[in-house]
Amino acid sequence: MRAFFFSLSLFCLSFMFCAEARTQQTPGVAAKSWALVEFASGQFLAGEKIDEPMEPASLTKLMTAYLSFSALKWKTLTRGQNVLISENAWRTGMGGSRMFLQAGRKVSVDDLLKGMIVQSGNDAAVALAEAIAGSEEAFVAQMNQEAKRLGMDYTRFRNATGLPEAEHFTTARDLVTLSIALLRDFPEEYARYYAIREFRYNNITQKNRNILLGQADTGVDGMKTGYTEAAGWCLIASARRGERRLLSIVLGAANEAARASESLRLLNWGYQFFDAVRLYEAGQSVSEFKVWKGSQGKVNAGFQSAFILSVPKGSRSKLTATLISRQPLLAPVRKGQVIGTLRFSLEGESYGEYPVAALEDVSLGNWFHRFIDTLRLWFA
Repeated sequence: MRAFFFSLSLFCLSFMFCAEARTQQTPGVAAKSWALVEFASGQFLAGEKIDEPMEPASLTKLMTAYLSFSALKWKTLTRGQNVLISENAWRTGMGGSRMFLQAGRKVSVDDLLKGMIVQSGNDAAVALAEAIAGSEEAFVAQMNQEAKRLGMDYTRFRNATGLPEAEHFTTARDLVTLSIALLRDFPEEYARYYAIREFRYNNITQKNRNILLGQADTGVDGMKTGYTEAAGWCLIASARRGERRLLSIVLGAANEAARASESLRLLNWGYQFFDAVRLYEAGQSVSEFKVWKGSQGKVNAGFQSAFILSVPKGSRSKLTATLISRQPLLAPVRKGQVIGTLRFSLEGESYGEYPVAALEDVSLGNWFHRFIDTLRLWFA
């Protein structure tokens, strides 16, 4: 397969800054594994041991929530639907955090989501799993299937709760993938549930364990905490300040206070020492690529959502990019199909690469066009 290269000068995008780039030392974080990520591009600003297998504890419930939101989207569940609480769900809640469900009672899906997300209820997670798939075992199969689809290559789920179990593991990188997918695919559900600071059920009020919520100037509006003795204290925090959203992942901190303080320190570091460069709007064409055997000879390539890249403060003008087309690109081409790669360099050094997608469909051309392009490819 051949690749066609297009050199793009980002000076053309009006980033005319002449300040010298300052490379800031990566902060040390007191945790087993950690990462800081720019949400819009998925860019890792810093991290350590991001591919090392870790026990996810209740961070597992992000996948349980993702599948629950999917069920709401496809209307196999509704918020007002009442779920009969099984003895299995009730018993699961006896270990670790719980919503204080009672077997034999009916509870709305909306309340179960709040109980799982705000109170980290293991009983609520199992009740949702059973409502969606019939059993927790069948739901776990869906969890692993969805993890594979999302590209979480080093994750294995064994339950819907995150309670300790052999061969139940993930990595910081895979948790980033899952967190971005949840925010991207279900922004309304994220806003509806993850910023709730407390929830009352069965005459018991429990506060959200994410203590960064509601703190002045943090910008934190979610996401999830976790703790087991083996996993340590874990927190994925999502913060929005202005147009930028950063994600911090801290796994295996020493205590509850440490996971919060280390997360906030990471977020502050990212906002302080990096600028967000809005390179392309959603649906904006980066370039046109040649299409062979299609109903049209070219297709626009770009990003389906706004593309924002973080760079060290003062270094925007030193950012350059090379666009690589996957050739030969044969019709049919589907909108959203990855058809190229945008590679960035900063002061001559590699600064990451990101997939570029087709912005429109291109169907097969008629027999004559296909025949002519076949001849051209033979002699190309």
